[in-house]
Amino acid sequence: PVNLAESGGGSVQVGGSLRLSCRGSKYTDSSDCLAWFRQTPGNEREAVASFERSRGAPTYSDSVKGRFTISEDRGNNGIFLQMNRLKPEDSGTYYCAATYPWRCELTMSKYISWGQGIQVSVSS
Repeated sequence: PVNLAESGGGSVQVGGSLRLSCRGSKYTDSSDCLAWFRQTPGNEREAVASFERSRGAPTYSDSVKGRFTISEDRGNNGIFLQMNRLKPEDSGTYYCAATYPWRCELTMSKYISWGQGIQVSVSS
């Protein structure tokens, strides 16, 4: 497992943008796949996007496709999540997660390391 730390959250109005960062403590095969999940009170954690670093392959959930972009931050063993055209339903706590490349799916149970989470609030 690796330590993950998120940053860049905050409050924004509908249609605005935010960029989240996830910094990893090191690169290992158990962190080759990095992903973003989000959660709102009373709901299960849902996948937003994943990035398999060895292949440079991003995957997005349907709810964010075309609005969010996940990319690698090689200098910090991490990833970015650029969020554009934000909607109120994008609000929540965003978590960075890591796993092995062969487990790189948009499924929470596949991930073995998690960050503490960071708040994103989109208001109308």
